[in-house]
Amino acid sequence: MQTTVRSVASFAGVGLHSGKPVTLHVRPAPAFHGIVFRRTDILGRNPLIPALWSNVIQEPLNTRIENQDGVTVSTIEHLMAALAGTGVHNALIDVDGPEIPILDGSSAPFVRAFVSMGLTHLDAPLRAIEILEEVQVGHGASRASLSPATSLQIDFSIDFADQAIGQQKKTLNLANGTFVRELCDSRTFCRQADVDAMHARGLALGGSLENAVVVDGDAVLTPGGFRHNDEPVRHKMLDALGDLYTAGAPILGRYTGERAGHAMTNQLLRALFAK
Repeated sequence: MQTTVRSVASFAGVGLHSGKPVTLHVRPAPAFHGIVFRRTDILGRNPLIPALWSNVIQEPLNTRIENQDGVTVSTIEHLMAALAGTGVHNALIDVDGPEIPILDGSSAPFVRAFVSMGLTHLDAPLRAIEILEEVQVGHGASRASLSPATSLQIDFSIDFADQAIGQQKKTLNLANGTFVRELCDSRTFCRQADVDAMHARGLALGGSLENAVVVDGDAVLTPGGFRHNDEPVRHKMLDALGDLYTAGAPILGRYTGERAGHAMTNQLLRALFAK
């Protein structure tokens, strides 16, 4: 059975890259509506952008979607993961700027709101996408694949030169609330050298030690350190779940990612739907 949020959930923060204030409202929507973003600051153009793989602009740092009028919304992955992980199938998401607020860098603020308010069950069947045979994409040392499984499973591995991260690997079955318990509070992370490079390019202006885990070699610069010893790979799994939800329905299959990112997961979905 399909679901939607029971009432309006509102959030306010800054955009990760612009650093500008953003207000967000997640509203109930009818069955078969899907997840659709609406830019409330746009006039004279279509402000609606369905959160679908075919609307994703492939970028390495975040997930950005665009409609046929060139209207975009970026950094949707943490919100999309929260919707997927709490079982929200339909929502109209109003945002008054080009980015979703970064909040604490994880999906936890969204999850807390959705779990607290509960969901409304709609009188309509839920359709899922079942993976029947393996689909794989790759580039260099990075790889992502989808293979048959009876529920959504994620197997992810990362390898960073910084000793604070190093090699990490984790496998989870995302059924029965696993996302809420295991992944939703894991924050985005980055290397101090990458932060300096992004700032030089005018990016990540809203990033701070309060909404990201920043490492430098073997040191964790963010006060309090990691929330989990393997928080970086958990966050990669969170990102993957959010990006996979742009399939337009829940996936029954096993996602395997090795040094994969946003663009590669979208390439994987494009390969899946091409078959």
